[in-house]
Amino acid sequence: MERRRLVVRGVVQGVGFRPFVAGLASRLGLAGWVRNESGAVVIEAEGPTPALDAFALALRREAPPLATIAAIEVGDRPLAGEDAFRIDSSRSSRDGHASIPPDVTPCDDCLRELADPADRRHGYPFLNCTQCGPRFTVITALPYDRPSTTMARFAMCEDCAREYGDPADRRHHAEPTACPACGPRAWVETAAGTPVASSADAADSAAAVAQVRDWLAEGRIVAIKGVGGFHLACDATNDAAVRGLRARKGRGDKPFALMVASLEEARRLCEVSEVDAAVLQSRARPIVLLARRADAEEHVSADVAPEQATLGVMLPYSPLHHLIVGRRPIVLTSGNRADEPIARTNEEARDRLAPLADGFLLHDRDIHAVCDDSVVRVVRGAAMPIRRSRGYAPYPVALPFAVPPILAVGAELKATCAVAQDRDAWLSQHLGDMATVETLQAFERASGHLLDLFGIAPACVALDPHPGYLSSRWARAWAEARGIAVEAVQHHHAHHAALMAEHGLPREARMIGVVLDGTGYAPDGTVWGGEIFVGGYASVARVAHLATTPLPAGDADVRHVARLALAHLTAAGIPWREDLPCVRACPAAERDVLAQRLARGLGLVPSSSMGRLFDACASILGLAQVATFEAQAAIALEVAAGRATVAARLTGVAEVHDGEVLALDPAPLLRDLVARLGRGEDVASLAAGVHVAVAEAIVAAARHARAHSGLEVVGLSGGVFQNARLVALAAEGLEDARFRVLLHREVPPNDGGLALGQVVVAGAR
Repeated sequence: MERRRLVVRGVVQGVGFRPFVAGLASRLGLAGWVRNESGAVVIEAEGPTPALDAFALALRREAPPLATIAAIEVGDRPLAGEDAFRIDSSRSSRDGHASIPPDVTPCDDCLRELADPADRRHGYPFLNCTQCGPRFTVITALPYDRPSTTMARFAMCEDCAREYGDPADRRHHAEPTACPACGPRAWVETAAGTPVASSADAADSAAAVAQVRDWLAEGRIVAIKGVGGFHLACDATNDAAVRGLRARKGRGDKPFALMVASLEEARRLCEVSEVDAAVLQSRARPIVLLARRADAEEHVSADVAPEQATLGVMLPYSPLHHLIVGRRPIVLTSGNRADEPIARTNEEARDRLAPLADGFLLHDRDIHAVCDDSVVRVVRGAAMPIRRSRGYAPYPVALPFAVPPILAVGAELKATCAVAQDRDAWLSQHLGDMATVETLQAFERASGHLLDLFGIAPACVALDPHPGYLSSRWARAWAEARGIAVEAVQHHHAHHAALMAEHGLPREARMIGVVLDGTGYAPDGTVWGGEIFVGGYASVARVAHLATTPLPAGDADVRHVARLALAHLTAAGIPWREDLPCVRACPAAERDVLAQRLARGLGLVPSSSMGRLFDACASILGLAQVATFEAQAAIALEVAAGRATVAARLTGVAEVHDGEVLALDPAPLLRDLVARLGRGEDVASLAAGVHVAVAEAIVAAARHARAHSGLEVVGLSGGVFQNARLVALAAEGLEDARFRVLLHREVPPNDGGLALGQVVVAGAR
């Protein structure tokens, strides 16, 4: 006989781990207890040595599907003479940092109950069990117990309490469990805030759901309180409803996401590969960018995603969504006004969404952590995150080396933050663009929640050195008030390091990093965005880059991509011919002012941005002149390239050597592009040719870097590599040149993954 103490670390709270342990111990005839502590699940078990050995082995082999065991620490304890195994009361401790799962889509058992008229939870929007339901968005503190969730105020009825206490029931210690008799309820209100009488019965959420379905069928816009915040919804087949939602949100041409009832419905709209289907049906249930079918507009409004080759599609991920979505797809977009975070509380929704919605579906289960939908694109046969949020946050990213306690605040666009200690980094959910006080407040709330939840006391704050970033200004003030060190991490170095970290490259490793994006503050005060580095976590050397072009620097200039095109033409020595689309898009008076700015260097910034070059090429080809959302012009270039039957063989970029640094001058490419356009060549073929030329330039730069470093590993990072066509061309070219290519698979290539890079750079230094 022995007694052992086992401390289990990883994602082991909120996943049914304690009931699993109790059942396993009873099955093996062991006595003792299991409990949650702030940093782990702790077990003491006694019994025959072979049974204890089998117990330790089965903890890993048979763990619940949502659990991820990082480590098990085992020690001997004196025998206590216990004769049964129990789930003990939780305790707070400072021993390590527990992780919790994200919110999880309903399991098959819960869906069967939802659809069964004979079940007491039939049609109940808030049913869940130990294997599914809300987690991150309702947990207020660790260790994980019902009092530490927003379900604390709902006292369980006798039936729910019996299930909760029954070791044989799948709701044994399911902390958010509820039923119509004792749990949250849903109701509907008009835009004016008047409750609709049919939904007034506290025990009947079905009437509220039925009213929402009727409203959607009538073409109305409904604000729906979901798992992690509010959405705005409408019938995706109704042109007037979709256009109305677009106008009310001031969304321009930015695509909407769709929710469909099933995989079969997704296949009516899009081409769905096996990998696409697996991601769509995964427990994370992200929005997946899918190639739209040629006949998609027979089944969904053209205004859902104007001029796009893809549709963003997701399947229902909560019982409420399963009840609402029928045969018709619905638009489901973030419940917010432009540049604001999504609404979290009923009061926020009534205040901010009333001008946007015709009615509200509300409920009384509070949301503690707002969590927007995740977005994924399958690239080269595997998922690449575009936005890492619901279904993924706050799963930890395993670090390749230990770091001190760090808070990293990311950048300005696609803001996320991260906290880290030892060999774990917890990235926040997507928080939006840091453009308003409201977004900053959401950022403060999210960072504070992570710090509190995982018990991190930062010794360092990592930030982007851009002097204008709201996140960086906030971080400096926050650190100064607490006497904490600040570590500034150059924007593109953070991209480079994030990719290294997610692939587990060791602390001393180096790689060739190709980092292409729209903008990033450079050490010399210019704007970078077409960078090739050699280096690792602590430092990098810039060995090649896109040649610098003086570009108009105002926000309005970036939106009016024709101005960027004219600046690129000027730098390449190309006249502004009246027949060029980018010239025609600028009125004569505007062109005169721009010409003077370019001649005198007024309001310009030297830029090596590949994102801006893609914008310029799209404008030159007449594909986009004004961007109503980020990367619209570059997306238009990718969409046009997808229509090509053959790619034009354009003159490539010029390779200009300055000592050991290679500058890639796009002037020859632009001159050939303009000349071919003037001869009437196919625009789609020219757009495809731009992609080929840029991919070839990437390979040339990587060869140059290898010649000077001897390195064979190339990582592709930065927002430009959301372009699946460019990724495929570049990766194939690099592999043909005998490079090993790394792509993002855990965090986004865009600024949403930047905080991870800041963590490991600050930690390595």
